[in-house]
Amino acid sequence: MSELRRETRLRTFLKGRIIFNNGNSSMDCLVRDLSASGARLMLSQTATLPAGFDLVIPAKDRTHKATLRWRKDDSIGVTFAEEGARPAPSMADATPAALLARIQELEAENATLRRLLKEAEVMALERN
Repeated sequence: MSELRRETRLRTFLKGRIIFNNGNSSMDCLVRDLSASGARLMLSQTATLPAGFDLVIPAKDRTHKATLRWRKDDSIGVTFAEEGARPAPSMADATPAALLARIQELEAENATLRRLLKEAEVMALERN
């Protein structure tokens, strides 16, 4: 098989996290091959992924903007945006005020989701 990539990927065995849906959805993955411009990821589940998402690699302390290029069985290939990797967000550096604000945002989001779920349950019961 001919190599179509601009640079060689190094074999790795790193834990990764795919984050999408404005940070509301995520899944674990295994980074099997890695280069500056892309990676091959192994997924433990066959989930639908968007065309673009963030890939967090904690061991490298990096987050990449990734674009899905191919999928085969439990593997996917991604390319990284040209902007380069940025450091992974660290909660250890967050101030107490920032953490409190984030907690309040999440509590408000949870309340909204509970309300929407309750409305959906009522609508489903009304149809039956």
